[in-house]
Amino acid sequence: MPQFLDRDGTRLAYEHSPGEAPGIVFLGGFKSDMTGTKAVALEDWARRQGRAFLRLDYSGHGQSGGTFEEGSIGRWRDDALAVIANTMPERNLLVGSSMGGWIALLIARDHPDRVGGLVTIAAAPDFTEDGYWAAFSDAQRVELFERGHIAVPSDYGEPYVITRHLIEEGRDQLVLRTPLPLPFPVRMLQGTADADVPQDWAIQLLGHAEGPDLLLTLVKGADHRFSEPAQIDLIERSAADVLSRMT
Repeated sequence: MPQFLDRDGTRLAYEHSPGEAPGIVFLGGFKSDMTGTKAVALEDWARRQGRAFLRLDYSGHGQSGGTFEEGSIGRWRDDALAVIANTMPERNLLVGSSMGGWIALLIARDHPDRVGGLVTIAAAPDFTEDGYWAAFSDAQRVELFERGHIAVPSDYGEPYVITRHLIEEGRDQLVLRTPLPLPFPVRMLQGTADADVPQDWAIQLLGHAEGPDLLLTLVKGADHRFSEPAQIDLIERSAADVLSRMT
């Protein structure tokens, strides 16, 4: 059963498994929730290792309160920081999937005292700008500014409602335009058949980030879900590798 934390009147849902530190924090993607295949599989693995584990739903996601349309990258980062501070305030291993990779990078850059290592899975830093905004036509950009939102088709169900606030606030959270120090072990995982996050983004992130122990693994044929058994095994092995190197 989920636990809840009140943050400024919004109930944030999370699942926390106690165990040995450093713990593992799983940060999910855009419109995903904490019951996804990767989050649950990694939690099971952490429990077998006796390792503390945290997964959570941002506001407007899953079992948390609030509405998705009111959200933004900065708000969801702060949701994650609030739950982490409440449950596992030590230096943890962050595992960020898709948008969760961006959020993990923001936390690593701005709150390095919370982070001892990082694993990203199809990380999507700056996707509001380099993905959505860059792909919008002039007509879509006009609609976004005049109406305040636009519906974008999704391969995962209902169209995504992209708001003007999401785009504009996202520009305050970009990580690929300024230095990005990652002074701890980092493992980046990326599928070559990912239709949502191009492998070029992963290569750009690797080239841009600064750190002594950064490794990118490209998995031929893997898509954005990155949830096949062999891919889950790779996530777990990457987490074990980073944990073994954390001090």
